Amino acid sequence: MSFDDGLTTAERFHRIIAHSGPISIAHFMGESNARYYDSRDPFGSAGDFITAPEISQMFGELIGLWLADIWIRAGRTEPVHYVELGPGRGTLAKDALKAMARYGLEPAVHLVEGSQELRDIQQANVPRARWHNDLSSVPFDGPLLLVANEFLDALPVRQLVKTAHGWREVMVASDGETFSLVAGEQPMEGAVPEARRQAEEGTVLETSPGAAATVFETAGRLTEQGGAALFIDYGHSEPRTGSTLQAIRAHEKVDPFAMPGEADLTAHVDFHQLAQIAQSRDAKWLGTTTQGRFLSALGIDARAKALGDYAPQHAEALQAAKERLVGPDQMGDLFKVMALTDPAWPDGAGF
Repeated sequence: MSFDDGLTTAERFHRIIAHSGPISIAHFMGESNARYYDSRDPFGSAGDFITAPEISQMFGELIGLWLADIWIRAGRTEPVHYVELGPGRGTLAKDALKAMARYGLEPAVHLVEGSQELRDIQQANVPRARWHNDLSSVPFDGPLLLVANEFLDALPVRQLVKTAHGWREVMVASDGETFSLVAGEQPMEGAVPEARRQAEEGTVLETSPGAAATVFETAGRLTEQGGAALFIDYGHSEPRTGSTLQAIRAHEKVDPFAMPGEADLTAHVDFHQLAQIAQSRDAKWLGTTTQGRFLSALGIDARAKALGDYAPQHAEALQAAKERLVGPDQMGDLFKVMALTDPAWPDGAGF
């Protein structure tokens, strides 16, 4: 879809639907986010949302220490590649790489990023990085240390709903001015796991083909060339039903269908399904835990105190940032951390 025709994303969708009929939520979400990320830097207080690396350097430091620890215990294999999916401004990579270097880990750096505007910002923070459109061009000649923080949630989701006539895909319709959700006409029983087909009418199942493909490919790469991966995102570690689609603009939740291309569309990550996918490729699933438990196990309390003792004028802000990252009523419980490794690699801390 071209973005240089002078139309807003909403106008473009209205035209497409008027011409061809309702479109899938995955189509709507995918094109909306492509326009959104291609046209701005959405991160930070001046943007639409703040991610964990922007809250405190402690987040990136602890990720870097986790990777250094497991790499050292796996035998310090060289060459080794740090890979980040959706690296934002490069803040996480900068902080993690600095922490790794203290323990002799200085990997080649590979950032998977499609937005040229964000690549330019990342260049300033991680000048030695190489950029990729996807994992396929990342080298195969050594283990991967892969991190994906708030990457999977922005990948398009499909929604299936149980109707009186069976399972159908949830579609986006248009009256020319507003969007609404309707059930598609095509039977979708084949896309629903057999164990869930007898659900009550009105049940919604949500899946992310992009997230599944990303974890499938990552698990295969780990098994083939060694390494470890951390996937960090908000989501659930047990099966659930219902729509989780949401939109954020200027740090507030908005109607996901009100301003496509102008707000960040996301959905909760199904870590239960992704763990099964990873294990189907023989990767070792270390577990899925909450971000609060993970960071606490890595020593964020001690790190916050040490930083506060070094710079007392920032001690209160450091404690507030730590609480935002680990507090159960903030990011601590909602955000999950899933770790995967090569079957021959050791277990990682915090799982």
